[in-house]
Amino acid sequence: MTPSQDATLSNASSTGEHTPTSKWNLHDTQWTLSLFGTAVGAGILFLPINIGIGGFWPLIIMACLAFPMTFLAHRGLARFVLSSKNKDSDFTDVVEEHFGVTAGRLISLLYFLSIFPILLIYGVGLTNTVDSFMVNQMGLESPSRVLLSGVLVAGMISLMMGGERLMLRAFAILVYPLVGILFCLSIYLIPSWQMPDMSFPEAGSFTKTLWLSIPIIVFSFSHAAAISSFVNVQRGHYGNQATNKAEAILKRTSLLLIVFVLLFVFSCVLSLTGEQMAAAKAANVSILSYLANITSNSYIATLGPLVAFIAITSSFLGHFLGARESFTGLVTKQTSLSAKVADKIGVLIMFFAIWFCAVKNPSILDMMDQLSGPIIAMILFIMPMIAVYKVPALSKYRNRLSTLFILAVGSLAVCALIYSMLN
Repeated sequence: MTPSQDATLSNASSTGEHTPTSKWNLHDTQWTLSLFGTAVGAGILFLPINIGIGGFWPLIIMACLAFPMTFLAHRGLARFVLSSKNKDSDFTDVVEEHFGVTAGRLISLLYFLSIFPILLIYGVGLTNTVDSFMVNQMGLESPSRVLLSGVLVAGMISLMMGGERLMLRAFAILVYPLVGILFCLSIYLIPSWQMPDMSFPEAGSFTKTLWLSIPIIVFSFSHAAAISSFVNVQRGHYGNQATNKAEAILKRTSLLLIVFVLLFVFSCVLSLTGEQMAAAKAANVSILSYLANITSNSYIATLGPLVAFIAITSSFLGHFLGARESFTGLVTKQTSLSAKVADKIGVLIMFFAIWFCAVKNPSILDMMDQLSGPIIAMILFIMPMIAVYKVPALSKYRNRLSTLFILAVGSLAVCALIYSMLN
């Protein structure tokens, strides 16, 4: 747990005031937006291509499965963090408590390694997005990459250093226009919708397409990086009612994601043919970039970079929250450093690593997806469900249909990712 989060929880606990859960309030809305912003990163701009290229019927089935996969998996991770006997435990504390010191620290390290590469990607992506906008839309010369990337990364990290209140305010400022623009673009594309190919594919091909689509849905809607910090704040804010309130917030977040993101996905997919989808994937460009290129539409060309900027920034903040917390937990357990010192060291290391990567501008997206993907699937889907059968505090969730469903989906996602890496 970061010092700012610890202070927030301490203040809430010391006063003994726990907000009642009967009514939805501003605190709940702010955290819904924060989790939404964490999930809606740059991946959403490639999601229509990745899931739409498989055909219409796999898209329909995966759309139906998206909500239970998203909500139940994140609810399971939240329950896992809340199962600790220590009310101030973060993710690294909980895994060590339930799985032992050695296994706990290994899982915590893997958790950090699943998040940190995504920050590197976002550092590169944000720098490229702003540079492209300045050159192509504003007609300016390309600025110094060292200076531009340094300012952008420092600006985003500064928001995180300002504490929970500033972070939530930043999410609110970013996510509202993101939701609005996604909705407007989705509606704007409706006149260009085309009748999709309704023919049902061959059974073997259909099953394989569904199987390989599972990881795409899992990681496009993932906000696992922020769950530990989110849960701890709810525990400090709501006390014994934290579990119920956290699950209510997670449910609304999942519904918000499904409604707005899938509307965007369907609108984009129905606006393009299968051949155009394949061309967009071959060009390795986002769906908005491809639409702008083939339509020469100034509306899409202007809003595309704006959507990318907002999506990357909001998701960066949520993932930095998780990486910062897990790094601090790992260091304090391995050394005699205090949490405050470890947190400052972690922030500096991550700043310079992200800045260096943004300056170098490497082609690391595929490699990092392959590194982060299987780990996220194991931590988000499989590990909390294993804990259900290991941890007495979670025993009431054993043999439930939701538990078995998430365990099965997680196993399929890991197998699909390993298959994709080997082929």
